[in-house]
Formats: sequence, structure tokens, C-alpha cells
Amino acid sequence: MAKKEFSFADAAREIEAILERIEGGEPDIDKLSAEVRRASELLVKCREKLRNTEEEINKIFRENV
Repeated sequence: MAKKEFSFADAAREIEAILERIEGGEPDIDKLSAEVRRASELLVKCREKLRNTEEEINKIFRENV
């Protein structure tokens, strides 16, 4: 089975949804640590995607100078 490609926009939406659930009132304590862990994993992937994108753009600029 093919692995779904990471989508920065989808990850950002999921992080926002998690934050809304946590901030929207009393969070479900039974699910809170799982929600925070998932948000943390998504943030790591987003930072990695941003770093890779920055490197690709810098490479393009260097090649065209």
C-alpha cells in the first residue's frame, strides 16, 4: 500500500482542530495526552517540510545566479 504524501496544509488544519478541542472547554482528559502527542508529531513534520522547502528554494537560487 502506498504511503500518503505529507500535506503541510492538512497537518496545519489538524493542529488547529486539536487546539480548538483543547481550548474549547474541558478537554477529554482520557484523550488529552494523545492529542498533544499528535500535535507535537505534526509540528515536527511541518518544521521538517519547511526546512526542506527552504533548502530546495535556496538551491534553485544558487543554480540560477
